[in-house]
Amino acid sequence: MRIEPWDPADETTALGCYQVHRAAHLADEPAEPPMSAGTFGLFLRQGFDKTPGETWVASDADGGIVGYYRMHLWDLENLDRASFGPVVHPAVRRRGFGRALLRHEAARAAANGRSVLSSVTVADSAGAAFAQTLGAKLELDEVRRVQYLDKIAPGMVRSLRQQAERAAAGYSLVNWTGVTPDEFLGQLANVINAFEDAPRGEGVEAEAWDADRIERGSALIRDGLLRNYGVAALHDATGEMAAYTGVNVDPESPQWGYQQLTAVTRPHRGHRLGLLVKTAMLELLAEAEPQLECIQTGNAAANEHMIAVNDQLGYEVVEPGWRFYELPVADILGQA
Repeated sequence: MRIEPWDPADETTALGCYQVHRAAHLADEPAEPPMSAGTFGLFLRQGFDKTPGETWVASDADGGIVGYYRMHLWDLENLDRASFGPVVHPAVRRRGFGRALLRHEAARAAANGRSVLSSVTVADSAGAAFAQTLGAKLELDEVRRVQYLDKIAPGMVRSLRQQAERAAAGYSLVNWTGVTPDEFLGQLANVINAFEDAPRGEGVEAEAWDADRIERGSALIRDGLLRNYGVAALHDATGEMAAYTGVNVDPESPQWGYQQLTAVTRPHRGHRLGLLVKTAMLELLAEAEPQLECIQTGNAAANEHMIAVNDQLGYEVVEPGWRFYELPVADILGQA
């Protein structure tokens, strides 16, 4: 097996890696469609938010691509960590390719001054079994929830929105399609920073957001690879953004919506703003994306408030969920 760095100009190899990704996804992920080829290509080149990193590709003796990894090298926080592990084609698993790729990735992580390698897997998948075999530490369990729009009773969304509006007197809603308007970038960053109290793995630093970071993560939207919708609640007396929710739609799988962050800033909690922005989002999507069938989200078990909101909106737990693992780089390099 050869492991070589990927050249971003090499479209043939990128396609081969996508075929590995797609095959692995179809084998391990029973609930959702794989990401589109365009989205995957951007991920290989720059991650989803222009995170520095390296992409390496494994090929067999015949030159066929059997696996790859795109290692994120976080540059704003968590500078001791590298993220995302190897992906191996299901047809050639259990032949040592995964371990070889992981050792290679650990060596590259060490060369970049990283001491911890972390990744996320689908629960009860080959990736989760691989992590457990390696002795990786389970940092966080996240439950998948899906809202099936055809199961929503007529009038339910409007009724819930009216309830939320009564509790949220003194707040007004704004919404947008595409990238976040410039006038809201700084305020949205403040709302995202309110999410710092969300559950996360031990030793993982909270991300600090500003306008530049939001723009940095907008490449998928700017390139038309995802359609993005945002709804925010503004405090009438101050103009301050108090709550936000976002949903993305992949044009290649337009029946699926992907819930992004929903957050309410601490001074404005207790006014049902989370329910308000999410019901407003559903009404926006009903007009903008009428083909939409379901919306996926993930919740850590400790996130009781958002789980309660999702329960009101009819989200259902769908197995499997996701598991976040980490392993010291030195432990990987020390394994035979």
